[in-house]
Amino acid sequence: MPRANRNFLPGHVWHITHRCHKKEFLLKFSKDRKRWRYWLYVAKKRYGLSVLNFIITSNHIHLLVVDHGHGEIARSMQLIGGRTAQEYNQRKKRKGAFWEDRYHATAVDTEDYLVRCMVYIDLNMVRAGVVSSPEDWCWCGYHEIQKPPKRYSVINKNALLELFGVSCFEQYQQVHQCWIKDALKAENNQRVTAWTQNIAVGSQDYLTTVKSALGIAGRYRTVTTEDGVHTLKEQVTSYEVHSVAEMETLSDDNTIYLG
Repeated sequence: MPRANRNFLPGHVWHITHRCHKKEFLLKFSKDRKRWRYWLYVAKKRYGLSVLNFIITSNHIHLLVVDHGHGEIARSMQLIGGRTAQEYNQRKKRKGAFWEDRYHATAVDTEDYLVRCMVYIDLNMVRAGVVSSPEDWCWCGYHEIQKPPKRYSVINKNALLELFGVSCFEQYQQVHQCWIKDALKAENNQRVTAWTQNIAVGSQDYLTTVKSALGIAGRYRTVTTEDGVHTLKEQVTSYEVHSVAEMETLSDDNTIYLG
């Protein structure tokens, strides 16, 4: 499989998904989910990663971040993925790939589209039938938003307030709760590929802007309506790609910014 284009569009919100190799349940133990969460915190401190939401499941992760244009997302994904894989393989005396060799990122429009993406991430384990409410799954941003930890928080509260136009975090918590209650009441928790298999999701104007910003890389991409949302489709991964070897042999001394 050829390497995908590497497109950096500062200022956009990105929904990142990364799956374990062959969809194996390599994150099924809490100790491994805890380590992924730890390295997410380190990435926030080390590179300034701006995290809006996340969830760690048994065989994949979702991460919602803002790109500030300093290479922080690529570096963070290298660090988190590489360290998690190294520690797991060392503990299990295991060799071979931990992650699929490509992670995927979709640019997400603000306002209603961003709300829908936030809720989609929060309800991941509800869709899987593991829990009946996101509050029953502690490895997610929902818990940090509703019950902020005193230490080691990864959620960027100020970014949430700015993006959703609320004046205080308590107000955002209330609004967030309403989104989840409405979604659970509607029982509309099916997997929607629009959030995970496209270059961008949003309004027609937003998609036109993204397509233009991609330049040659966006020339032959098409705007379609999928699962009730407008999308800019792609054939290969659209954000940043690292091989399995890069992800799993990363060390502090060879951190690389692939721009």
